[in-house]
Amino acid sequence: MVYELSDQSEHAPLESFLTSLHHGGMRVRCFAVFLLLSSLAFADIVEDVRTALVQRNFAAADSALQAYRLQHGVDPAYLEALSWTAREALAANQLDKADAAAKQTETLARQLLQKRSLDAEPHLPVALGAAFEVQAQVLAAHGQNAQAATLLRHALVTYGSTSIGPRLHKNLNVLTLTSQPAPALATSEYLGSRPTPLSELRGSPVLLFFWAHWCVDCKYEGPIISRLSSEFAPKGLTVLAPTQLYGYAAKGEDAKPKDEIAYIGQVWQHYYSGLQSVPVPISKTNFTNYGASTTPTLVLVDRKGRVALYHPGLMEYDDLRAAIEKTLSN
Repeated sequence: MVYELSDQSEHAPLESFLTSLHHGGMRVRCFAVFLLLSSLAFADIVEDVRTALVQRNFAAADSALQAYRLQHGVDPAYLEALSWTAREALAANQLDKADAAAKQTETLARQLLQKRSLDAEPHLPVALGAAFEVQAQVLAAHGQNAQAATLLRHALVTYGSTSIGPRLHKNLNVLTLTSQPAPALATSEYLGSRPTPLSELRGSPVLLFFWAHWCVDCKYEGPIISRLSSEFAPKGLTVLAPTQLYGYAAKGEDAKPKDEIAYIGQVWQHYYSGLQSVPVPISKTNFTNYGASTTPTLVLVDRKGRVALYHPGLMEYDDLRAAIEKTLSN
């Protein structure tokens, strides 16, 4: 996922402050330099907290958060770091700690949102999206799927049109999409052969491989999809590979839609040679409707057009093969 964040915007207020004091005398300039150095010492709070959490050192992470908050108060970077505490506590099955950190992140984020928009910078949406995600997963871990779905639906009412909308949809789909009719795919723009609408594929299982041109994990999954496509196409399996535009191409350079589509075609040909016969619908709507904020996202649709499998992230060959076999047998 694209969670690497620039700290340039965090220093902009201090840089402006330094400029305004340029003619204010040596003592003031020295004090300003001290403030700048203090700020730089905390510039990587997200990285510092994540480094501690990788070692499951929650005490070190909490200490780093406390020190940063004393120096800077609650800002978007602090909240993203706090949200990582919630996520790692969930991974460690410390459900109470995860829930508390997630709820604190949400409360503090809502306070910041009284004076700014969610997508004004990248830290805050990462933090708030994680806060809802962790709270829902904690509820699900307690067997409270209905409550988790309600929480996510309420969040979608407020934030569905923001950058965290697909993430909220993803988590709601994890809880509720299995056994439901698969959402239709937008197919007006595509690479390769024209995609057949899902409604016309009833009677045959369909594997949807949501991917992105920048996604390393997708390149790992590609040969697995290719192998399974070759193995199960004679038994009726259809594979579609939806993607979307991200506004940039090689090396992260801004790209107009036609240029990015050309680049997507190059990536598809180079890294997915075994899938060249697979249609590639290009639409952000598909990613929104399926909540594919994680790439790859794998969706298996059964013969009746219902979702048999919804899986954000990588799947190994044996696991995905077993799911396809089960769908074919039903």
